[in-house]
Amino acid sequence: MMLIVKSFNISAAPASGGLAPPISLTDGALKHLNKMKSERNEDLCLRIGVKQGGCSGMSYTMEFEKRENARPDDSIIEYEGFVIVTDPKSLLFLYGMQLDFSDALIGGGFSFKNPNATQTCGCGKSFAAEM
Repeated sequence: MMLIVKSFNISAAPASGGLAPPISLTDGALKHLNKMKSERNEDLCLRIGVKQGGCSGMSYTMEFEKRENARPDDSIIEYEGFVIVTDPKSLLFLYGMQLDFSDALIGGGFSFKNPNATQTCGCGKSFAAEM
């Protein structure tokens, strides 16, 4: 069986309806990421991915990178003016995920609401999925 994934560019659908973006951000996450990005004063995008490891088998990765460093096979998702980049393999595990942010003193930070996760760990940064 061969699986072929092509790169695509998607803008987030308006709140009134339409297709949901492959990865979405809550208002809290969007606000915090825009603040972090503006502090660096560069044309940055957020790379989200997955890697082997963590308590449950796979863990999430997130980092800012220069937008021109996006690879030809990356998917580029524009969400309310904010650019998210992910590689094709990671997108298989992240499709439909929502990134949230809370500034709570206990349990605060980024959290991942991933419909593909069959198991998550208590840290919230690790998951298992079956493909």
